[in-house]
Amino acid sequence: MRNNIKYRMSYLLSIFILLSSASCEKFIDTEIPSNQIGTNEVFSDVSSANAALAGLYAELWNSSMLSGDISGSAAILGTYADDLTCYSAFIQNGLVDIYNNVQIPSNSIVYNLWSRAYKHIYYANSIIDGVNKSNLISQANKERLIAEATVIRSLLYYNLSQIFDEIPYTQTTDYIYNSQLKKIPTDQLMIYLENDLKVAINLLKDDYANQERIYINKKVGELLLAKVYLTEEKSDKAEILLSQIIQSSLYTWEPDLSKVFTKTGKHILWQLKPANSTDATKEYLLFNFTTSIPTSFALADGLVNSFEQGDLRKQSWILQTIINQKMYFRPMKYKNPANSNATENSVIFRIEEAYLLYAESLANQNKILDAKTSVDKLRQRAGLSLLPTGLSKSDMLDKIIDESRHEFFAEMGHRFFDLKRLKKTDILFVSKPSWKTFHSAFPIPEKELTINPNLSPQNNGY
Repeated sequence: MRNNIKYRMSYLLSIFILLSSASCEKFIDTEIPSNQIGTNEVFSDVSSANAALAGLYAELWNSSMLSGDISGSAAILGTYADDLTCYSAFIQNGLVDIYNNVQIPSNSIVYNLWSRAYKHIYYANSIIDGVNKSNLISQANKERLIAEATVIRSLLYYNLSQIFDEIPYTQTTDYIYNSQLKKIPTDQLMIYLENDLKVAINLLKDDYANQERIYINKKVGELLLAKVYLTEEKSDKAEILLSQIIQSSLYTWEPDLSKVFTKTGKHILWQLKPANSTDATKEYLLFNFTTSIPTSFALADGLVNSFEQGDLRKQSWILQTIINQKMYFRPMKYKNPANSNATENSVIFRIEEAYLLYAESLANQNKILDAKTSVDKLRQRAGLSLLPTGLSKSDMLDKIIDESRHEFFAEMGHRFFDLKRLKKTDILFVSKPSWKTFHSAFPIPEKELTINPNLSPQNNGY
């Protein structure tokens, strides 16, 4: 059924853009214009509800913190940390300030990151609310739709909390209520996300609804819950979930680095599909420079120089380019240009992340040898020697951070999220001259504080 609903998506998507726009600006109590259909009509059958959810997935690919373009966390957090050098034209309160770690509350990138995430959270809430109220959708389909939307919402909340620290949380579409939201402590948010994800996981199935794995399944929810557990310092619970993911027959280790970003890979947990079948991924387009100097990003020299000698990932996933007698390094994880892409989607979660998170959960419990085995899995594929024995807990966690950096550069903001979760963002003092300890969190956008004073106080340092 899902393969036959694309023609309805743009029609239904307009409704949710209308609804979710209230999350970016002031929430007001308004009627739906006469040229739009109402929520009850959207959820009049499973086909229309599927189209609404597919529209949310499309929005994530198109322009969200999960998007592979300049609006996504891979670009913003990659340059905010130390993986990407920014070559964008200077615009006051824009991307270059993020790169230089001198952002202020009026920064447009900061605002867009926040507002788009809440737009998509509101979109997910609209789906959950509409499906719950429908009398015309079967219970099985209700559970699937609600669970997928809940996992998406939880991922957005989780990432927002890592970027901004304390944030507001809501499950409702009530404009008045949402206009007065207050920030909540991060530990309270993690409890909410833990509870939400447990419910969603119980409703989801392991089997994928599409062979390209473009829809969320149970294991995606479990991986996200494991991240929540690690953030809560519940490593024993994270270990159990991650072990189940690694051992699942759904996933097969990909030994060939050239195939890691091939969409048919059985190591992929979840990926987002381009709008058209031959479209290049946004990641390819973002880093597409060969004969002229980059106008957005290139890999930071510090990242490139940090690879161990002989690391096959450096050979396979980085293109060295000389332009005007200067050396630039281009991420080449995605290789298919526009109009000729038949093999790549944008990967959100892959099994290698489960291995490194599993190692982290083990190291946190002083199970160092077991953690070493998990990290060595990635090192062997990269053509590197195994880690030495006798590492301390601290040393092992440092090795995991390094391994993650070399495995996931230019992907989903991994570097920043890893350092934040492990409370090691001050590592960035070494490579980022303007870095201050309070930069571990972005400022709350000035526009949001003006609209809703309940979001005060502003984050420390801003």
